[in-house]
Amino acid sequence: MERPNDFWELWSWREVARALKVSRSWVYAKAESGELPSMRICGALRFDPHAIRERVMATAREGRVLHLEAGTPPAGE
Repeated sequence: MERPNDFWELWSWREVARALKVSRSWVYAKAESGELPSMRICGALRFDPHAIRERVMATAREGRVLHLEAGTPPAGE
């Protein structure tokens, strides 16, 4: 169940990295490429946790992979 303030909660790169178990550089690279939805607020990169979850689930439903190494797709792709 969502709390009323959850609607306004934004994650930093740390929360995204912790949730997805990836590095800081991966989060920044995917945000800059548009693969992870993000926004800048006063210069700080922020993420809507609901949008992150939806992007990850949509990617999984499509049978695609968010590559772990930024900018380097696995061999064969």
